[in-house]
Amino acid sequence: MADQEETKGSPSILELAPTKAGVRDLSQLLRDSDLTERDFVQSSDETQVKLKYRRLIFVSTLMQKLLIFFSRPLAFMGRVIEMFLNFLSYNHCPCAFIKNLKRGTLIPRRDSAEFVSYIGFLDRRIKLEPNIKPGDGFKYYSALCMMASKVAYENKARIEHIVKDHLNMEFLGFYSCWNDYQKKTTTEVFLLRDKSDDRDTIVVAFRGTEPFSADDWCTDWDLSHHPLRDPKSHNLLGNVHDGFMKALGLSKVDEWPANYKDGTGKQNLAYYFIRDKLKTLLDTSDRTNYIVTGHSLGGALAILFPTILFCHDERFLLERLQGVYTYGQPRVGDGMLGNFMERKLKEHNIRYFRFVYSYDMVPRLPYDDKDHWYKHFGKALYYNPHYHGAAVTELPNKNYFSIILALATMVNAVYEMVRSFVMAAKMIMSAVYELGRCFVIHYTRGPYYKEGWVLCTTRITGLLVPGVSDHSPQDYVNCTCLGQPGFPPEEMMDS
Repeated sequence: MADQEETKGSPSILELAPTKAGVRDLSQLLRDSDLTERDFVQSSDETQVKLKYRRLIFVSTLMQKLLIFFSRPLAFMGRVIEMFLNFLSYNHCPCAFIKNLKRGTLIPRRDSAEFVSYIGFLDRRIKLEPNIKPGDGFKYYSALCMMASKVAYENKARIEHIVKDHLNMEFLGFYSCWNDYQKKTTTEVFLLRDKSDDRDTIVVAFRGTEPFSADDWCTDWDLSHHPLRDPKSHNLLGNVHDGFMKALGLSKVDEWPANYKDGTGKQNLAYYFIRDKLKTLLDTSDRTNYIVTGHSLGGALAILFPTILFCHDERFLLERLQGVYTYGQPRVGDGMLGNFMERKLKEHNIRYFRFVYSYDMVPRLPYDDKDHWYKHFGKALYYNPHYHGAAVTELPNKNYFSIILALATMVNAVYEMVRSFVMAAKMIMSAVYELGRCFVIHYTRGPYYKEGWVLCTTRITGLLVPGVSDHSPQDYVNCTCLGQPGFPPEEMMDS
């Protein structure tokens, strides 16, 4: 079973405001244990904070400041790359170029079904593996959910096109919801329905971390968290990631009401909107169930959705929830929240499958300190670069890079430096292996596994920033199709 201990020593409330932090503030943070003079940190325990906590705050704040500083050039670069890739794809031959030139549309509109996202170019597959059938149970639903999680990165028109014309399923809608962390409508989710004579399943897929969105990466790196309490008894259930909860449209408070209307009338709030939408859809048939899924940030939202359903005791929706499938999901709360979720998932007989591929960096964020700032719960389905899977309670190199960029004792610094180089070397070797593999895998496994030049180029970044290329949806799709789990899916019920 996953980590069972409650949070010890770390603040129960922590808010970071990186825009308020200067170079002097960050340097003083490492020297002075008193946080009362630090305007960019609001904590329930502001005095005499241990150095290890201040180092985590330092790294989190520094990474967010860097992301904020480069947010505009990063977004611009992403836009240019997507336009360039779509130009090449749209004008794939001289005849197509001439035809499009006459029409005055050398690049498809960003809101059209022809426009492909960067994630879409990384993995061009838009159909399920032909050999995977609905009767395959776990394998079918894990492949379907990963495909839905990948498709969620596209625009509405393209998602509808893929669902209807390539997956041959019913498109139920695409929604942009208010993200109170980013203060804009960036939480996006779509619903599809997989219906036949022997099954009727709705898939709720949350969009994940956009590769060129500094806001999304800031959410992953943020350490801010707040207590989650039972709305009726007011008992503490654990600490939950503040940014992820805001992305679901839940306000920064200790308790979230079961019924809430946005007083400003600005936008839909993801949790309440999807919850009510599901109630309407499920009420029409007793045999309809649903699954919640997502990749990266979308995976965090996918598992937090039933978390709030548990808090609100939404029995009708919990009875119909068939499972939660997440891919490359970051940590969402502390060990106490993990205990609560493991107990509730088992009580309601809900399966939770958390896929992690190789050295993917995102499942290793935010930090898992030994005193339990953030903890995963349940067993992970961990796949190595050969797609051999195993159910594990703790990931290899669980904190990505374990060295914190701060001064410590000389002995500890030397130890951590050696350990960091060893783990980095392993990840670089893994990246080299994957880079070479991309040229041969489709010859041994078939054309479905062919990798394009965009993905091959992206894999090179794994040599510069180990773990980034492992976060690509391509490998997660491969895990669901080629993976040898090495465990019976029923084992996950006892995690």
